[in-house]
Amino acid sequence: MNPTIRASAGRSLGAALTLAAVTLTTLSLAAPPTASAQDGEWRYWGADAASSRYSPLDQIDASNFNDLEVAWTWRGDNFSPNPTQYLRATPIYVNGTLYSVAGTRRTAVAIDPATGETLWTFREPHTKRWEDSMRKDYGKGVAYAEVDGRGMIYLVTPAFFMHALDPETGRPIESFGKHGTVDLLANLGHWKHDRDVGLPPEVGYITNSSPPIVVNGVVVVGNSHEQGYFQTRKENVPGNVLAYDAATGEHMWTFNVIPQEGEFGNDTWENDAWKWTGNVSAWAPLSADAELGLVYVVTDPPTIDYFGGFHPGDNLFATSILAIDVQTGERRWHFQTVHHDVWNYDNPTAPNLVDINVDGRDIRAIVQTTKQGWAYVLDRETGEPVWPIEERPVPQSDVPGEQLSPTQPFVTRPAPYEMQGITEDDLIDFTPELRAMALDIVKDFRLGPLFNPPSVEGAPDGTQAAIHCPGANGGANIPGGSAVDPESAILYVASTRGCSAPRLQPGKDVDPDSNVDWVSIGPGGVRGPRGLPIFKPPYGTITAIDLNTGDHVWQIPNGHTPDAIRNHPLLEGVDVGNTGARSHATKLVTSTLLMYAEGRGAAPVFRAVDKMTGEELGAVEIPGSTVTAPMTYMHEGVQYVVMAINRRGLPGSLVALRLPE
Repeated sequence: MNPTIRASAGRSLGAALTLAAVTLTTLSLAAPPTASAQDGEWRYWGADAASSRYSPLDQIDASNFNDLEVAWTWRGDNFSPNPTQYLRATPIYVNGTLYSVAGTRRTAVAIDPATGETLWTFREPHTKRWEDSMRKDYGKGVAYAEVDGRGMIYLVTPAFFMHALDPETGRPIESFGKHGTVDLLANLGHWKHDRDVGLPPEVGYITNSSPPIVVNGVVVVGNSHEQGYFQTRKENVPGNVLAYDAATGEHMWTFNVIPQEGEFGNDTWENDAWKWTGNVSAWAPLSADAELGLVYVVTDPPTIDYFGGFHPGDNLFATSILAIDVQTGERRWHFQTVHHDVWNYDNPTAPNLVDINVDGRDIRAIVQTTKQGWAYVLDRETGEPVWPIEERPVPQSDVPGEQLSPTQPFVTRPAPYEMQGITEDDLIDFTPELRAMALDIVKDFRLGPLFNPPSVEGAPDGTQAAIHCPGANGGANIPGGSAVDPESAILYVASTRGCSAPRLQPGKDVDPDSNVDWVSIGPGGVRGPRGLPIFKPPYGTITAIDLNTGDHVWQIPNGHTPDAIRNHPLLEGVDVGNTGARSHATKLVTSTLLMYAEGRGAAPVFRAVDKMTGEELGAVEIPGSTVTAPMTYMHEGVQYVVMAINRRGLPGSLVALRLPE
């Protein structure tokens, strides 16, 4: 811990946190009457509890989009010892103030929405738990709720503490937890830990990357682990979901994502693996339906990625959608999107909640977009699929010790929005020379359909790996995710055409302390000829899907062809068309437009398209490429759009756009 805090005799970590809240201005933050989304607020990471990423604002429209200009830029690189870090947060806007996080310490900040001035900051004291966190700069934001008439900001840190802060001052709320702080490790399970150090490394490791969500007076907290492809041991702690009283911080329930003995789903963990294996993180942001009293949690695979021979079975509730009673922590329903997941097909973003009408039947729906390139559309009250999802046979593994599920769930409607599987017909063919080079490259790999099993490096057939498409960074993912228009029930999903080719190697060869037969360090990939993608375009897309019918309305490339493709020496004189950027479009939808930027590492351009046709209506330059989802709000009669950007010389920053005065 911080030496100053150690020297304060008898002072707890929670009490010391008050010293870490620094008020940088004496501006009055008197809150106006509580506003609703219709009044121009953005109170959740995803705009609302439904994670719609939708705003009814209409001041910015097709007639004036090209007039947008930078209102202010807020620098986040001063909040971290790493000046090149990304800023992955989407701010919230509540009662006339922006709130977000910045830096590897995940400092909470309040920002003036008109000027970008920092109003206050809060940073928790240093701990060994923070030092060891593998998700320091992954913070996506904070949560807000009004409890008994009082506003409260909820921050979960890389050290896995939760703090409740006063929205006007940033100071911890003393009546919450212990002097404003809850130690989340205390309620994760039965493991003992040191408050400063955290869990013993031989037990496991857990941290956090997404904000909690508050529904019906309950704060629900998710978590994350180390990336599964870096793990070389089969033991870890599970990412159990935690819930607390929003007013007091009192622990209410813990939901076991790996069912324990006697619990539903325990029999899906054979070999008694439920006793010692872990992960199954609830790392993506959460969604909730207050009327139904349900919080929706999506999960990732168990320990470890790409090999699961030591935990045979379907492995509930890994790679699943869960509906949990927010008051009791009881499972209402679940849907497993991948059985015995060895493809790193975690559900990567918050599910979208929207009311739809299918064949004259009103349905409260939940939509989960995935790396697989499918949108799973379910009744959010019952978990029943809106359209059939069929269990179909899939290829089986020849990796010694692996035992895959004989079937996987296949979505029959809507159609996939991304290429699934890979054959020689999918390889780059701009020129005969490129085609020949691509065919030569893939001779060392196994091509196959969706759910193509990972294989060992140097297999008997001479191959080095099996390619599965989409891969770890393909399909939908957290930077772009999805937005949904509740008026039209049209879903807008960003996707990239990315494949993985993990090379399984003996665990002991990678790590002498490994107790896993096979591991893969990284998801792997396949480089195409001279740095070009191995497959045909489009490389990135946005797809509009009518959730009332399940039909695709349109699909467009993400932005324009990157310069690295257009100016490639092997493509000189070749008309490649619009390939789209090789990144996830970051977007939001309003009553007038779908607005998006091309995403991480792509062109620094913010675009507007017609929601019904996909036609581009405007484009403006922005100071850097976007990193995560943008947001919008109305402040003193002016609509702003704020997004996290990154560029050389301006890393980890927020930029706000508005129309000229």
